[in-house]
Amino acid sequence: MAATSPASRLVTEAARRHLRPLGLRQRGRSRLWLDDHGWWLGVVDFFSPRWSQGSGLTVGVMWLWQDVGHVTFNVHEKVEGSQEFRHEQQFAAVMERLAHDAEKRVGKFRDRFADLDAVARALLSRPVRRDDLWGNFNAGVAAALVGKASEARERFSAVLAHDSFADWIQESQQTAQYLFDASEDPAAVRAWARDAVVSCRAKLSLGDVPASAGDLPA
Repeated sequence: MAATSPASRLVTEAARRHLRPLGLRQRGRSRLWLDDHGWWLGVVDFFSPRWSQGSGLTVGVMWLWQDVGHVTFNVHEKVEGSQEFRHEQQFAAVMERLAHDAEKRVGKFRDRFADLDAVARALLSRPVRRDDLWGNFNAGVAAALVGKASEARERFSAVLAHDSFADWIQESQQTAQYLFDASEDPAAVRAWARDAVVSCRAKLSLGDVPASAGDLPA
């Protein structure tokens, strides 16, 4: 097993101080920390520069109803670009600042996306962009889940109008068509979303939906 670099060790130590008390979990031995809300994840990435030691910081959110097998950002803020590791004392101070900033931003995302109604308001506040397939898809799902059928159909129509140049786009459009047709039946959309969330959690090895998830119980 490769030895942990001084930079990665300091990243982990700072994250443990600031993020563990909030309930976030480190993903394996990586620099990703996850804030698990059942049907969505808060994601903190202390990303590493490609050619040197160091760290940057991106904080965001992933909607698990997308049912993909990798952690991704659907909403994110790149807080700071790569900060180089020069020596341990210097980088420990860098990481203390980044981890503290991550802690604050996790709290802001928790407040912003406190429940499905808040998620729908936030996602629907963004204008429809024909080139934003996942933005339209996720806004449509959130709208359908809270009973906003006309808004959901508008977003799903934008997904269906997207150029189908790849298999994954065609698959997302098939799902969008189903949800377009089911948009006036929130129970059907909710059942679909529960199944998608459970599947995504299995792919990401997240375990069962926590009892605290609330809006989308398994």
